[in-house]
Amino acid sequence: MSWPFAFQDLLREFITLFVVIDPVGTIPVFLFATAAVPQRLHRSFALRAVLVSALVLGLFLVLGQIILEGIGLRLGAFQIAGGIILFLFALSMIFGETKAASEIKEAETEDLSGAVFPLAIPSIASPGAILAVVILTDNHSTGIVEQTMTAVVLLFVLVITFLLLLLASKIQKLIGQTGVSVVSRVMGLILATVAVDSVLQGLEQMGVLALSNAPI
Repeated sequence: MSWPFAFQDLLREFITLFVVIDPVGTIPVFLFATAAVPQRLHRSFALRAVLVSALVLGLFLVLGQIILEGIGLRLGAFQIAGGIILFLFALSMIFGETKAASEIKEAETEDLSGAVFPLAIPSIASPGAILAVVILTDNHSTGIVEQTMTAVVLLFVLVITFLLLLLASKIQKLIGQTGVSVVSRVMGLILATVAVDSVLQGLEQMGVLALSNAPI
């Protein structure tokens, strides 16, 4: 793999993971979850949430495809299904409630630790993020080096998420709830494009796309 193509792949993976994890959309969730937490504990709260998210996503990155193949599912089919789910998730980001609004509403009816729910799961380690890490680390098309690079990109996005959570109060004051809503919807549009690309890749891997591209 040449470096220009490697850079393009890394950039695509970064955009995909950044969109599905949505660090900006997580800020209001963090502010809600820490509303009753002393300011001096916010750093530890954010760190705990990011570490839990890293553990969950890391497990799916390493074992996700193995589990799928263990039950007889092809990655191409998973890419198509995952792409469809990501697309529906993107539509909810664009037309539905903001990420913060829906997850905060759920939190109000659950008696769980705020660092785990809703902050780590499903805000950071969202279903979309779990699907994305499995799709991006196909054992048949990517080697150990490429998968390691994907893991590094994932860690980089999580570090960005942690830093944004530390600056959550300042960012909220700067862009306001409207700003967070606008950013979330723009990311939803990007995610919709990524989802369609995932479906096309799945069709290509299963040989369907090649047939559709045949000369008429």
